[in-house]
Amino acid sequence: MSDLLSIPVVTESGKPRSGEKYVTPQGFTAVRDGIKAPGRGARVPVQRQPAASPAAARLPVWLRARAPAGSGFQAVRALVREHRLATVCEEAHCPNIGECWNAGTATLMLMGAVCTRACRFCAVDTGNPHGWLDAQEPENAARTVEVMKLRYVVLTSVDRDDLPDGGAAHYAACVRAIKRRSPATAVEALTPDFRGVLADVETVIDAGIEVFAQNIETVRRLTHPVRDPRAGYEQTLAVLAHAKRYRAALLTKSSLMLGLGETDAEIDATLLDLRTAAVDLLTLGQYLRPTLNHLPVERFVTPAEFDRYRERALALGFLECVSGPLVRSSYRAEQALNRNNAGLDNARLAR
Repeated sequence: MSDLLSIPVVTESGKPRSGEKYVTPQGFTAVRDGIKAPGRGARVPVQRQPAASPAAARLPVWLRARAPAGSGFQAVRALVREHRLATVCEEAHCPNIGECWNAGTATLMLMGAVCTRACRFCAVDTGNPHGWLDAQEPENAARTVEVMKLRYVVLTSVDRDDLPDGGAAHYAACVRAIKRRSPATAVEALTPDFRGVLADVETVIDAGIEVFAQNIETVRRLTHPVRDPRAGYEQTLAVLAHAKRYRAALLTKSSLMLGLGETDAEIDATLLDLRTAAVDLLTLGQYLRPTLNHLPVERFVTPAEFDRYRERALALGFLECVSGPLVRSSYRAEQALNRNNAGLDNARLAR
């Protein structure tokens, strides 16, 4: 182990612990799980609601997902490894990885597994890739989609503030490669905010996607400290509104995590802001703390509450709102227009 700016850096083989800096195979440093572990005796500032419940330390029955296993899971994992792909399923510790991979679907994460931002809810590793990109990634992603015979694929990515265009051209190259090999496959692009540069948003849209998504993540009041300082509530709304203006037939989508201390009034205000930006599709899910270095859970939203929030969203005019405790932005994305909450039965979860 060596030191970088007086911070220990793991250089020997073996997986670094959460919050440790390590050297990537590409030669730059990153922080495992995105948020550095506090030093001994350090205080971690947390803004939490006064009424935070001690029960937030215990996981309710409706949040217990099955451990990933099965032949389908193993087959998808083998494909991901073979083509050197990152998936948000793994990097973000998604609780639905077993269900999705056994169903033969995966959300591909482009431009590597190291993000230039450090949102305090997210377990993706953080660092500065210094412009590194995998030139083979567009074809590797396209081959994977072709081999898996996907009719619908979600492409997401880390933020790449180290690149002049935020990675928009590379993102578009991946979309075009997929469309060449699998022209009938619908592509959802869950993109970074590209620092609010609308020309970069247009670059991705022009590649031929069917759905453009950018996650607002939380309510206005909690945007900071929940999101990285370079992200912004208004910035996300502006990106989504521009995507719809630029290509009216394009479906637009966003996602909101619940359980970070937001109020019902703040949720309602955020839903209205998204509809004002002409967002078509919405997902609502429970925030789960990925490591002890991340923000704590303030409350566990019940399945019945998720049903109520969905009804509020539909009343505002969203084409669909997929809402449930384990819902993530790309969960059952191909079912979003079935208008049945993607087949989820929240009442059954609470039993």
